[in-house]
Amino acid sequence: MIHITETARDAMQGIKNFIPTINKLQYINALLKVGFNTLDVGSFVSPRVIPQMADTREVIKGLDLPENPPEIMALVVNKRGTEEALKCKRVQCLSYPFSISPTFLKRNLNATETESLAVVKEITELASPNQVGLVIYLSMALGNPYGDDWSIQMVIDGAAKLYELGVRRQPLSDILGEATPDTIYKVYETLIPAFPEVDFGLHLHTRPSESFAKLEAAWEAGVRSFETVHNGLGGCPTAADEMVGNLSTQDLLHFCDRKKINTKLDREALNKVVLMQQLD
Repeated sequence: MIHITETARDAMQGIKNFIPTINKLQYINALLKVGFNTLDVGSFVSPRVIPQMADTREVIKGLDLPENPPEIMALVVNKRGTEEALKCKRVQCLSYPFSISPTFLKRNLNATETESLAVVKEITELASPNQVGLVIYLSMALGNPYGDDWSIQMVIDGAAKLYELGVRRQPLSDILGEATPDTIYKVYETLIPAFPEVDFGLHLHTRPSESFAKLEAAWEAGVRSFETVHNGLGGCPTAADEMVGNLSTQDLLHFCDRKKINTKLDREALNKVVLMQQLD
């Protein structure tokens, strides 16, 4: 089995020109027909920080959900955003970008590790009574481009802290596309057996020429959950001056075809998704 999360939010959040809500809906509603397991549709963050996501509530309200919709996910970074997200009853899962890198936590959330873990605890306590799932990212878990200390043991320690808070879905994130296949394999080879109850997915920013080797390393190490973006668009606007695109949905499907992995996605519906370049 393979779990595919399409991260439309990540595709859109770094685009400077505001995409009209009606165009966002055209894009996401097309993705709803593809058959993804989870669809990341937006974020409840300050519009001063990520102005592109200011209309997430309206987008969620306007979704044309199919008979068997994917899990609808939205990103939050604090208590206020969590409370807003929980008011949208269509949201079934919340995500939060934790990191083992103090530099990235400062850049992305203006927080320390202690402060960030306190927010994770708060989100957990708010989401659990509402039966809303949690995805907490372990950003910079596949290497550190900022010069901070990094080791596999630090990744294990970070995963353990989230595990103690009840988090069972912890995708590892390589935000700047610098992870090597060797590092990917070694991290997952150690991490997955250490926490057999945890789903350690892969949120990969990568250059297209490097995608297959990285996917091969992750798959052989036991990864079965992957996050993608149609055409590999987007990136993290707070990570660096120049964004590195996401793993493209098409590259993951080509990988799955070569490995004879059944994704159950509707390829014809995917081909009808409007390119983001036409929406801004």
